[in-house]
Amino acid sequence: MPLQNASIKVTEFIIGGFDKTEKPFVVGVVILITYVLAILANMMNILFIIYDKRLHKPMYLLICNLAVVDLLYTSSTSPTMIGVLVAGVTTISYVPCFIGMFAFHLGGVMEMFALSIMAFDRLIAISCPFMYHSYLTNVRTLVLTYILWIVACGFVSILPATLLPLPHCHSTLKHNFCEYAAIIRTTCVDPTPYFNLVTVIVFFLLFFTFTFICLSYILIIFFVKLSSDSNKRKMGSTCLSHLVVVTCYYGPLFIIVVLTRMGVVLTLEARHGLRIGAILGPSIVNPFVYCLRTKEIRCKIFRIFKTVATSQ
Repeated sequence: MPLQNASIKVTEFIIGGFDKTEKPFVVGVVILITYVLAILANMMNILFIIYDKRLHKPMYLLICNLAVVDLLYTSSTSPTMIGVLVAGVTTISYVPCFIGMFAFHLGGVMEMFALSIMAFDRLIAISCPFMYHSYLTNVRTLVLTYILWIVACGFVSILPATLLPLPHCHSTLKHNFCEYAAIIRTTCVDPTPYFNLVTVIVFFLLFFTFTFICLSYILIIFFVKLSSDSNKRKMGSTCLSHLVVVTCYYGPLFIIVVLTRMGVVLTLEARHGLRIGAILGPSIVNPFVYCLRTKEIRCKIFRIFKTVATSQ
C-alpha cells in the first residue's frame, strides 16, 4: 500500500550514511588503502593461477573464483564510499546505483556459494584423497562454478524486479552505498513486505550455506580422527585457510542479520562499521591467507621477489 501519493522522479540518489561520521577524510583514506590492497592482492592471485599451468587444479580454480567474487563484492561499494568521504561526491545516478546494488548483493550471495563449494572441495580431498582428481576434475569444477553464478543471479534478480516498478518519494539513502534496504526506504510504499521477502531469502541462503559448511567440517573431523598424526597435521593446515576465510565473512554477517533480528540493538555507526568490515574484511584477508598458506602460490611469490632482487 502506498504511504503517500507525492512521488517524484529520481535521477540520482544522495548518499547520506556518512553524515554523522567523525573525520570522514581519514575514514575514506583507510577505505581507499584497504580497497587498493584488496584489488592488487586478488588480481595477483588470479594472474598467478591463470598463467601458471601447474596451478590449473580444482582447488586453485576455486581460489581464483573466490578472488573474482571478492573483486566484485568490494568494487560494488568501495568507490562510492571513497567518493563520498574523500572527494565529497555525495550523489550517484539512478542507473549506476541500481547496478551497484545488484553487484553488491550478487557478490554477497556468491561469497556464500564460493565458501560452500570450497568446503566441499576440502571434504572430497580429505575423505577420498586417491579418487579426488577423478571425482572433482577441472571441467566439473568450472561447470559447478558457472551453475552457482547463474543461481546467484537468479536470487539477486528478485531485488531490482521488485524495486523498479515502485515510485520514489525522496532520494536520500540513509546508508553508505546503494543496497536494497536503502533504496526501498526511498519509495512511497510500506517496505515491510519487501523486507520480509528479502529476510526469507537471506536466512535461507545464510543458513543453508553455513549449515553445509558445518556439515562438511563435521565429516572432515571424522575422517581426520581416523588418520595418522602426520596426516592430521597436514589436513589441519589444509583446512585452516578456509576456516579463517569463513570466520571473516560469516562473523559480521551473523551479527548484522541474525543477532539484530533477535533483539540486539546496534547503533547506526556500529551497523555501518560492521557492514563495511563485512565487505572489506574478507576481500583483503582472503588473498593474503591463500598466498601465505598455499605452498605453490607462496613459493611463486618468493621466486618473483628473488628474481627482482637478483636483477638489481
